[in-house]
Amino acid sequence: MTDPTAVTPQDLDVISRQLGRPARDVVEVSARCVCGNPLVAATAPRLSNGTPFPTTFYLTHPVVTSAVSRLEAAGVMNEMNERLAADPELATAYRRAHEAYLAERGRVGERAGTGPVPEIDGVSAGGMPERVKCLHVLVGQSLAMGQGVNPLGDEAIERIAEWWTRDRCYCVGAWDTESPVPSRDLSRHGPQGLPSMTGRPAPVRGHETGGVRTEGTASAAGRTEGEGA
Repeated sequence: MTDPTAVTPQDLDVISRQLGRPARDVVEVSARCVCGNPLVAATAPRLSNGTPFPTTFYLTHPVVTSAVSRLEAAGVMNEMNERLAADPELATAYRRAHEAYLAERGRVGERAGTGPVPEIDGVSAGGMPERVKCLHVLVGQSLAMGQGVNPLGDEAIERIAEWWTRDRCYCVGAWDTESPVPSRDLSRHGPQGLPSMTGRPAPVRGHETGGVRTEGTASAAGRTEGEGA
């Protein structure tokens, strides 16, 4: 039986087009559109340039990332943080999601052959286990690991149903399919929010202007947690 997570040259071309830069250090395609195109790329915990990378499940599909950015712009993360502080049951489930994330990173690292990455030992992504800092990370985990693992990721997927749902393909027109596959990587290398690992300040979180998501100093691949895929 064919492994649905196996990465093909076509997958890498699509991910590069989705991100607008060359895909790198992709170990698996952890979730796919109903048409087969990548939704989430699993990235090695240590990039090929030696940088530790905590964001294992990287959301790549432009329609999904844009929809999630709308939630962030609407203040959904603040709302979720308030609920985490007030609801012990939710906080416990969120901590379990953090632990599951770390376990999956270990598995992906074994598949990648990168070995242990002590610099990010115990560090998951997205603000887990205490806070919500990046909904893209939580949605990426929910799509990669399935419903019931990350309650806030699952909730975010439900809340973007106006713009994206699992049962439909939204790929047509979502990225440039005519130009050559991107070959220049102009993004910042290194995990955002963890500048001590890279020796330089973290990139600035992007924002949406007039419905179009823009970035501070990072590419579309460097949302809040880093630059994998």
